[in-house]
Amino acid sequence: MDAVKVILYIAAAILIFFGVLFIWGAFSPTGSTGWIPVGIISVAIGFGCIWLASRRKPAETSEGTSITLNVDLPGKVELDKLSCQNCGGTITTDNIKMVAGAPVVNCPYCGTSYHITEDPKW
Repeated sequence: MDAVKVILYIAAAILIFFGVLFIWGAFSPTGSTGWIPVGIISVAIGFGCIWLASRRKPAETSEGTSITLNVDLPGKVELDKLSCQNCGGTITTDNIKMVAGAPVVNCPYCGTSYHITEDPKW
């Protein structure tokens, strides 16, 4: 939630609270009938702030943001050739995409889509 929405909701809560107090106070023995319009206007502005905050669109995020993670591995590490679990076709890095934080393979030969899992080393 962006800061403008938070400010609008807080302002709405304060306006509605004091508007209700003005309306309630107008009916007390020492109250004035002039407080009723002030209370109604305050409550109306408060609900207007809520409406405005709910209609506000979230901030635009940049599409296509790419995150690269470089990992330095100790010792001699060799990359095995990846092959499709379904048809055995060769998989390249172009066929692997990150979806919700997990690597997903889309096989160009058979069209199978699956998550890459790493088997334990022991």
